[in-house]
Amino acid sequence: MKLCIAEKPSVARDIAEVIGAKQRHDGFYEGNGYWVTWTFGHLCTLKEPHDYHEKWKYWKLEDLPIIPDKFGIKLIEDSGVKKQFSIIEKLVASCEEVINCGDAGQEGELIQRWVLSKAKCKVPIKRLWISSLTEEAIREGFQALKTGEQYQNLYAAGSARAIGDWLLGMNATRLFTKKFGQGKATLSIGRVQTPTLAMIVNRQKEIDAFRSDEYWELKTVYRETEFSAVIDRLQSQERADKGLAYLLEHPFEITSFEQKEGKEGNPRLFDLTSLQVESNKKIGNSAEETLKMVQSLYEKKLVTYPRVDTTYLSEDLHPKIDGIMKGLTYYSRFTESVLAKPIPKLKTVFDDKKVTDHHAIIPTGVQPSGLSHPEQQIYDMIVRRFIAAFYPECKVSNTTVLGKVGQIEFKATGKQIIEPGWRVVWEETKESDSEGKKAVEKPEQTMPHFEEGESGPHQPFIHQGKTSPPKAYTEATLLRAMETAGKMIDDEELRDMMKENGIGRPATRANIIETLFKRKYIEKKRKNLIPTSTGMGLIDTIQNELLKSAELTGQWERKLRLIEKGEYDLEQFKHELMVMVRQLTDEVIFSQAPIRIQLHTDQPVEVVKEKKERKKAEKQSIEDLDCPKCKSNKLMTGKRGVGCSNFKVCGFMVPFELLGKKLTEKQLTDLITKGKTGKMKGLLIPGSHQVIEGAISLDESFNITVV
Repeated sequence: MKLCIAEKPSVARDIAEVIGAKQRHDGFYEGNGYWVTWTFGHLCTLKEPHDYHEKWKYWKLEDLPIIPDKFGIKLIEDSGVKKQFSIIEKLVASCEEVINCGDAGQEGELIQRWVLSKAKCKVPIKRLWISSLTEEAIREGFQALKTGEQYQNLYAAGSARAIGDWLLGMNATRLFTKKFGQGKATLSIGRVQTPTLAMIVNRQKEIDAFRSDEYWELKTVYRETEFSAVIDRLQSQERADKGLAYLLEHPFEITSFEQKEGKEGNPRLFDLTSLQVESNKKIGNSAEETLKMVQSLYEKKLVTYPRVDTTYLSEDLHPKIDGIMKGLTYYSRFTESVLAKPIPKLKTVFDDKKVTDHHAIIPTGVQPSGLSHPEQQIYDMIVRRFIAAFYPECKVSNTTVLGKVGQIEFKATGKQIIEPGWRVVWEETKESDSEGKKAVEKPEQTMPHFEEGESGPHQPFIHQGKTSPPKAYTEATLLRAMETAGKMIDDEELRDMMKENGIGRPATRANIIETLFKRKYIEKKRKNLIPTSTGMGLIDTIQNELLKSAELTGQWERKLRLIEKGEYDLEQFKHELMVMVRQLTDEVIFSQAPIRIQLHTDQPVEVVKEKKERKKAEKQSIEDLDCPKCKSNKLMTGKRGVGCSNFKVCGFMVPFELLGKKLTEKQLTDLITKGKTGKMKGLLIPGSHQVIEGAISLDESFNITVV
């Protein structure tokens, strides 16, 4: 008998139906020479520290780092898991061949390999590798089974990822909890979780330190068209008034009129991240919600495998596109024009070099039924993107007009859509302005025709505005930042190149964000992700850049991808991890903490001593004070704290609220000028609900400490 092991019961049922294993038993199907059984997620996991040594059951700094001689796996403690595994174990012992039908990705490969290893599988292993769960895909997959050895590198990468996360998570979490946590507080550290939190915290610090400045701009209206002065923003009302007076004395003259035809390329097909980004922007779904819905659509055979990081299709799919289009009968008003001609083999859609294990997410052509409204919305996004990829480009006319008033130059731009092309696919939807980056633009003014040299009266005016702070992360922008290791890149080609160094994998990023919510490190205000005081305190505590740098973590991620390609050695990667964990442990244990919480004052924390020349009783505004760190810039007041006016270079900032306590103006002034506040009650320890009494001070590195 041949044993097929699927990723979950519903997939096992689909496979059993196709291959003729229709007799149902407890935990498996049988028929036509096959047994078909299933896992349900992880049945096995890496052993925990206490499984190696009894002493590692207890969290002690002196036992760190914990590095087993050899990593082992064990069954998850669950009666259902144990029962299903015992069925798999018996079938493995009696079969002549195993067909791994697990989820066709790195995590799916790891789940299956661990189960087969635990079951002591000795027979040959084949691999079913499919991109959809339609009957046709399953039949084709069984006709082209791969050998298990072909996916050895994929398993090695999954194993390296799991071991890396274990080594860093187990050691760093115990290390920081014992060093900095108090009471029952657990300070959770993760390879991807922590740099993701650091990105949110750093963005919030930039927002808090931002000081809005007013500015004035000169504008004018000529022939019902608004022009803007091509000069730097004016910094005072007085200069703006002088400029306006000057404009009133001179007529407007056209110096250049240029119209160019251009094209707007079609939005790319979806990978998982771009689908999550679009879903968050358009509907407000979280990354986790979108993943659950697209996974459900995949299991209902309506879309292809979703956990992908490519926006291209493999070239062998080209002959199947016509059939998929014909299956989208609910969208026939859009597909008719595409099907009227042979489907073009576009390089922007089909590229084998851009496809690895799976292609972009597209519909299968199966008729949808019984979908929930949220599932319908996600399905609609995927289908419209797919259809639009085969439409003509959008043709536009871009107009640039230059003019002058006296010696001051002005400029106006406008755009007209000549042929909508792919935009037609979204014309009926209310949210059409959020489909694809090229559809997000604000409508530009339609320009009349101007003649170079023409002149006439105009209506000048002053526009007054304020500079805006950096924007807080939303789930959409955070997913993009994770994909590109913290670099915000709009260009799709450049973003594709950065994916090698992104942090996390498409399928895990949603879970990372959810973990930050569950651990109370971040919270959501409208769509914005805001760090809590616990989250900010944790990042301020971590001094090691490797733990909180998206770029460094991205380099680590790149090595995992190289292992998957067979271009980097698993043992070398594990060795590097062990060296890093040992160095991190020594660094944290023997270093001074940036935030030190002491329940007793018998070991006082060293604080910055007050300088003799400071005047004791003189009361002055905080913004009159020099930055105590760089001593060359004044302080400024932001929305959430006081910081150096040259914050990006200096980095000094004191939040209005510290350790759950809102500081008074006197406490802030004392902290900045004297290096220490008076004693206060109600100080909340980061990561804990424990409240203590103490004074807040600045240490020699101008980090916050509690004494």
